[in-house]
Amino acid sequence: MNKSSLIPFFLLLFTVLCAEAQKPNILFIYTDDQSTRTVSCYEDAFDFVKTPNIDALAKTGVRFSRAYIGSWCMPSRATMLTGQHQHGVESMRMEGKYPGSAYDPKQCPFWPAVFRKHGYVTAQIGKWHTGVDGGFGRDWDYQIIWNRPKYVKNSPNYYHDQLTEFNGGKPQLVKGYTTDNYTEWAVEFINGKGREAGKPWYLWLCYGAVHGPFTPSDRHKGQYKAAKVPVPKDVYPPRPGKPKYVQKMEHWEPKNGEPVEKKVRELGPVGMRDIPGKPLRDWIRQYHEGVLAIDEGVGRVLKALQESGQDEDTLVVFTSDQGFAWGQHGFKSKVGPYHATVAAPLIIRPPAAKAGKTAGRVVKEPVSGVDLPPTFFAQAGLPLPWKMHGEDLSPLLENPKASRVSPAMLVHTGKIYGSATAKIPEVDDPRLYHGPGVPWYVMVAEGKFKYVRNLIEGEMEELYDLKGDPEELNNLALKPGFDQTLAQYREMAIRELKRTKAPFIGDLPKASTMR
Repeated sequence: MNKSSLIPFFLLLFTVLCAEAQKPNILFIYTDDQSTRTVSCYEDAFDFVKTPNIDALAKTGVRFSRAYIGSWCMPSRATMLTGQHQHGVESMRMEGKYPGSAYDPKQCPFWPAVFRKHGYVTAQIGKWHTGVDGGFGRDWDYQIIWNRPKYVKNSPNYYHDQLTEFNGGKPQLVKGYTTDNYTEWAVEFINGKGREAGKPWYLWLCYGAVHGPFTPSDRHKGQYKAAKVPVPKDVYPPRPGKPKYVQKMEHWEPKNGEPVEKKVRELGPVGMRDIPGKPLRDWIRQYHEGVLAIDEGVGRVLKALQESGQDEDTLVVFTSDQGFAWGQHGFKSKVGPYHATVAAPLIIRPPAAKAGKTAGRVVKEPVSGVDLPPTFFAQAGLPLPWKMHGEDLSPLLENPKASRVSPAMLVHTGKIYGSATAKIPEVDDPRLYHGPGVPWYVMVAEGKFKYVRNLIEGEMEELYDLKGDPEELNNLALKPGFDQTLAQYREMAIRELKRTKAPFIGDLPKASTMR
């Protein structure tokens, strides 16, 4: 080979190496059951809340006011791994004793495997809740996980004594406060442990907090003991304009002028037991104290990025699988299609080298969890490996008022996934409900309105003005003068179900005409 023929070869090699070098690292911080009310830079945060490190991330990035990531733990994570709504995640299923679950990786591929093929080192640390197969060696190069579906007896141990798998090995019982453990392991990875230097990396850091039993670290217990906690307006029934199942939400009862917990259920598999007589305000204080270790963890991993010189090249995303309601609409849970139950914080900070253009911006347009995987692929400069249900959020990072092709959508189909959702269960079928008796629904949000269609024959529709009624107390679907808006959003929901090929689209119950 003569020298002239080598020139194109080296130019091609140089181009490939440069392209790989330009791929950003991606740090994806994913918490559990964390409401927007727990993050002090959010409008609905309580006055006593202080999260300086998460707030600092928002000041250097873009904060999304309305993010609907998922309805509960498992489908939210399935969406993060596939880019599909729950009805598009084929073969995923609950089986055995809760939280046992499984999937066929041939029918349900996870996209981190694609990142691996394109030169990324992929890592996951923390909670795993998507089938007993954690995917080490196929989807992940480096993995330290608490595999809840696999070790059912250990599944209540959200905060201490977790059976932990290191890179697919036999589980080891790990002591210590789990939020701190996950942070420590993430810092080690950022500093080079378990990865090849010079290659871009993707780290999914999955905190288990602030899931039930809502246990703060010892150093944070009592930090909010003097906090003044407001009482939700519709903590007790009746709740005008809400569907039948919401009218039945009675987790709280009055005692000495304040809401206290009622006994509704026995101790469940995740330790979210009811403590009759415990004041709502004490639960809220305890829940918020659990966020303090998360905020400290965010500060530590961001510091590790800076000190290791990777801050300039790392996309940082902070969100949660969904929110959690404390008294709003009578709930003590997630799952329901309301801001209080499912709205999660979402902050995206481009690599620090580009973050100056977006620092402190706020996106008010609603977005969905399915939008995150396409965004990761776009930011990495990679083509999508299959059609995903969401859309790239990158234009909103450049311009918070950029238009979107589709509305934000959240679909709840209980514990059922993929083609198994073709038939909507009957009203008396327990498969229709999940959590505190929440039925299947489809929710769409665009602009100032949000629409909810509960998939029960004859049940009322819901329409809320997100700007004028942020607590979602006034159901406009029952009010005169909103027929046109209701029809518009009803059609929007159907259009999105068709676009995403929802298997149950031909089995929809008739839209309610209740007024």
